[in-house]
Amino acid sequence: MRILLLPISFFYHIALVIRHKLYDWHLLKTKRFDQPVICVGNLALGGTGKTPHVEYLLDLLKEGRHVCVVSRGYGRKTKGFQLASIDCCAETIGDEPMQYVGKFSDVMVAVDENRNRAIELMNSMDRPPEVFVLDDAFQHRSTQAGLNLLLTAYDKLYCDDWLVPAGTLRDIRSAARRADLIIVSKVPEGLDDLEKAEIIGRLQVLPHQKVFFSSTVYEPLKAVSPVALAMDPKAADSVLLFCGIAKPEPLVKELKRHYPHVEAMTFPDHHPYTENDVRSIIARAEKLPGERKIVVTTEKDVARFTNSPYLCKFDSVPLFVAPISIKMDQEEKFNEEILSYVRKNAHHG
Repeated sequence: MRILLLPISFFYHIALVIRHKLYDWHLLKTKRFDQPVICVGNLALGGTGKTPHVEYLLDLLKEGRHVCVVSRGYGRKTKGFQLASIDCCAETIGDEPMQYVGKFSDVMVAVDENRNRAIELMNSMDRPPEVFVLDDAFQHRSTQAGLNLLLTAYDKLYCDDWLVPAGTLRDIRSAARRADLIIVSKVPEGLDDLEKAEIIGRLQVLPHQKVFFSSTVYEPLKAVSPVALAMDPKAADSVLLFCGIAKPEPLVKELKRHYPHVEAMTFPDHHPYTENDVRSIIARAEKLPGERKIVVTTEKDVARFTNSPYLCKFDSVPLFVAPISIKMDQEEKFNEEILSYVRKNAHHG
């Protein structure tokens, strides 16, 4: 099938090369801003763990700084600029921005398909942000970031992938040359220096680029519904996981490490849940074996239910969320790369 799709990928490759050349030759314009602008992105369509890495940066940068994360707001039903708040919902700003709003009360979240417009509008405020973090904007070259972070998943490095539709890349591999820091995400425990060096070699890292490795940390389950508050999720004997994310397999595997019976209902990435979806989830949960059964979902999926009329339908269901975070290898060195860039480029005007 991949061989049959390669001709389409080839023409897509040509179109992307031309687009990048137009930017390189300054025929397509890029805009630079006074404040530090950090871009977090990937070459693949998804599944690299971008959201927890953005959250890592927000945690690192928010102390003593006025930080704004700018997102396209994928999956929302609105257009144009939106300044996110806790009163919003995924339909108005997208699920990832809704997740940021819920977790970072001291960080501003702006949504706009035009990143330049979003930054300009934020800069027109009485107190403009001191640092911007661009969520999923590596391929959007109209905004010139001062520091580009490129993510690639350990189990599917961009050097081993193909452009869509033959593969999962949405940009050409050579675009990775623009990255300042390359993060190999989702690495397994115990990855040794020899394998790290082999990966760096396969990525054909340039002299100006630095490579870091990160792993996924699964935090303890947290209660979402009222009935879940009275339960110990560790005592459950069966679990139903429902989620709409790019790669649910690692979470399924993690749950199977802790529970004897795990079933999964998977939906497309950024799936907007309907009332029928909720009914199906609850009906499937009721059929789980055993007396102590729970339902688990992800933070991104819970964000889609924020201020939704459907969340209350889970009130009698023991619904838990599975939070994740990342652990950075060479954490101090990585943090200093980020903070050093911000200090050197802080706007004092």
